[in-house]
Amino acid sequence: MSWFDVIIGGKPARVWDSEQPLPPVILFLHDARGTPPDAIGGFTELLVRYRWCCVAPAGGCSWWLQHICADFDPQISPETHVMERIVPWMQQRWQVQPQRLAIVGVGMGGQGAVRLGLRHPDQFPIVGSIDGALDLQDAWGYGTPLDTMYPNAEAARRDSAIMHLQERQWPEAIWLACSPGSFWYRGNDRLHEKLTAHGVPHQAILHQERSPEEFLPDLFGFLHDKFVQLSRRLL
Repeated sequence: MSWFDVIIGGKPARVWDSEQPLPPVILFLHDARGTPPDAIGGFTELLVRYRWCCVAPAGGCSWWLQHICADFDPQISPETHVMERIVPWMQQRWQVQPQRLAIVGVGMGGQGAVRLGLRHPDQFPIVGSIDGALDLQDAWGYGTPLDTMYPNAEAARRDSAIMHLQERQWPEAIWLACSPGSFWYRGNDRLHEKLTAHGVPHQAILHQERSPEEFLPDLFGFLHDKFVQLSRRLL
């Protein structure tokens, strides 16, 4: 088995097909550098161990937002691409229902995974984020596409992932991991506090200095355990 490239909705994506696959199917969102999952140490090995399939769309430095990003596409937003093209492709290819999908990401992609999970909990029951760039307003003004998508940092803050937490509907479970020394730690800690206050089921690893790769076994273990629990309820 090996990773291979496909075109979905006119845009590239990396795919991993497992032999005799088990749920869930993983949607991976990359970071601002566009790092594919097969370039992250241990990711492929864990897919093999758990027999999971995975698709990783290319999104550029789009932040996986619902806004048009010229660097991504002049007509369709990254979120629309994911929801209207990638998710149906996953469901058709692997014959899975929304309850069998998980969305995960690193950095910018971790932010995107949390954001999409909070906005579409019916599609993504389980969400995982490593070093998620949740306070995207902190990146405004540094020459990224965020500068053209929002007029100022405050506008970006009002549209950050934490602001999309719904009152009575959220993913089955959310997993967060971020090292205390990370630039993005504050946003992860803030989201953890808000999820706790609202009684949203989640797990947060926020007080251990690790590389993103070192968090992966915990993430995959969490995904496995939660989907076992979810599958039992769906029987």
